[in-house]
Formats: sequence, C-alpha cells, structure tokens
Amino acid sequence: MTSVLELAPVIPVVVIEDAEDAVPLARALVAGGLPAIEVTLRTPAAPDAIRAIAAEVPDAVVGAGTVISPVQVETAVSAGARFLVSPGWTDALLDAMRDSGVPFLPGVSTVSEVVALLERGVTEMKFFPAEAAGGKPYLKSISGPLPGARFCPTGGISRESAPGYLSLPNVACVGGTWMLPPDALAAKDWSRVEALAAEAASLGAPAA
Repeated sequence: MTSVLELAPVIPVVVIEDAEDAVPLARALVAGGLPAIEVTLRTPAAPDAIRAIAAEVPDAVVGAGTVISPVQVETAVSAGARFLVSPGWTDALLDAMRDSGVPFLPGVSTVSEVVALLERGVTEMKFFPAEAAGGKPYLKSISGPLPGARFCPTGGISRESAPGYLSLPNVACVGGTWMLPPDALAAKDWSRVEALAAEAASLGAPAA
C-alpha cells in the first residue's frame, strides 16, 4: 500500500471501548465498502482492537489514529496497524512515523505546518480539526499556493458536508464518524453500520 488516501472516499474514525466489538464492527465497515479503518488510540482497548482486526478481518486495512508520540507509533505498528494518523506533528513524531515503515498522515491546520511538511517531502496530510480550522473554504483557498499537498480532512465532517470536501482538488478522502452512530454501536447493530458505510462509500466528487 503506497497511499492511504486512495483506499476509499471516507475513512471511518473509530473509538472502540470493548475490543470484542472490533471484529464485527470492522466486518460491517468492509462489507459496506470502507476498507480503511482508523482505530483511535483514545481507549485502553485500542491496541487489542487493532490486533484483532489485523488478524481476523483480512480485507480491512486497519490503522491507528490519534497517534501523538513515538511510543504510540511503536505500539500501533506492533499491534498490526497498516497506517498511522496524527492530529498534529513534531519532528520527533514525524521521524518515528517515517521510520515505522507504514504510510502515515500527519495532522496540520495551518499553512506553515503544510509548508514545513512539504519541505520534508511529505505530501499527504490530515487536515484537523477540519470544520473548526476553516473547513472547505480554507482548503479551497490554499489549493492554489500549495498544489503539492493532498488532504484527508477530519473533524466535524458530516454526511451532508462530505461531498463538498470531496469536490476540492486537494482533498482525496475525508475522515468521519457519522456511519458509526453511538446508539447503533451500543446495540451492536452491525447491519445498520454496514448500510451507513455503504452510503458513505458511494460518495464521490460531485461536479464543480
């Protein structure tokens, strides 16, 4: 895998409280057409969830999100993460992600951060928190001066706003949680998750 951005128009951002939910949840997302799954390292269950998905759902491309330290990079890759996503970056974190051997999306929210990554040869980034940091107008405004950067905006994106982001020339995919409603997860309603994932997977760039 050379690019996380090419796997699907939407990357589900998953917070797993119980590792036993990881496999059925991942199977539902994959069945719906969303193979790239970002499991955030926000809960103690996350490494075990990544490990279970990597072992038992071969069609899933499981990654780790909310990676904020070199230690977490090692933990995630050891658990089987095939890509890494961070909300921001430092030199130490960037070096660790680069040395991990798996694709990564460092988070940015300013032009200076984007330029600094481009100087380091990194062209694929997470734009976070997307809505709070300026959303679609912001990304559209920087596409001209920074044509070499491609983004996966994440943070506050909904089913309704996703197509607008995907219409931008510098956006390859978006990250979101709308296909993972809390009540469906609590009820373990995997068929509903699959249906919402299928709807998300059908999103493409509309005509400008």
